[in-house]
Amino acid sequence: MTDVRYPVVELRQYTLRPGQREVLIDLFDREFVESQEAAGVAIVGQFRDLDEPDRFVWIRGFTDMPSRARALASFYGGPAWKAHSARANATMIDTDNVLLLRPVTARSGLPAVGAERLPAVGAERLPAVEAGRSPAGRALADDSRILVTIYYRDRPFDRAFADFFDHRVRPVLIETGATPLACFQTEYAENTFPALPVRTGENVFVWLARFPSSARLNDHLHRLEYHDHWQDRVFPALRETASAPQRLRLAPTTRSLLR
Repeated sequence: MTDVRYPVVELRQYTLRPGQREVLIDLFDREFVESQEAAGVAIVGQFRDLDEPDRFVWIRGFTDMPSRARALASFYGGPAWKAHSARANATMIDTDNVLLLRPVTARSGLPAVGAERLPAVGAERLPAVEAGRSPAGRALADDSRILVTIYYRDRPFDRAFADFFDHRVRPVLIETGATPLACFQTEYAENTFPALPVRTGENVFVWLARFPSSARLNDHLHRLEYHDHWQDRVFPALRETASAPQRLRLAPTTRSLLR
């Protein structure tokens, strides 16, 4: 892992019209990856939700909130969105399920692996998560899976919860086969691009892990369910301070960097 991170991250969950997910994925991977990167947006990952056939999930990152505003204004005012927005919007029912996040610590964000760098607004530049994104239209054989786990509570997650996660939760996750890749919490800064709403009034703690296959992901969840220490000690303590987790089991698209 390197010290380069995405200080501002959007976790976007779209509810689509029935049968339209493949239409949007094809359009997104062909028209909205390089065009957003050219505007200064880091396209971290695009995913099919394995449990919701009409849900498309994607993640993008920014260097900070002011550059987020500039990058989004550039993309949504640019030629790619103007040319293809009507077709994209026709696939969608709801696009407002967006969590604005920041890394819990300076070293808990998404790693930037590889030498590829993305063009950005002005002098800013954003590193890619993985080198070697497949070209548009070329399939990449890969059974990898991403698990996103979201905890909620009625107050901000603090240092005490982060320490609890590191010292009591993370060891069991590792033991059962799921090393967290990154940990995030709510970014409370004002939305710098109000044309795109984000969820407000939410306090979340989010961790991501990746697995080489669906079988490995499902094995982790099964082992966690029957892990005595987790069920008897860790999970009850977790439930005293946070909600039951929301889990997103995700399959990367062929052009997702995060895989």
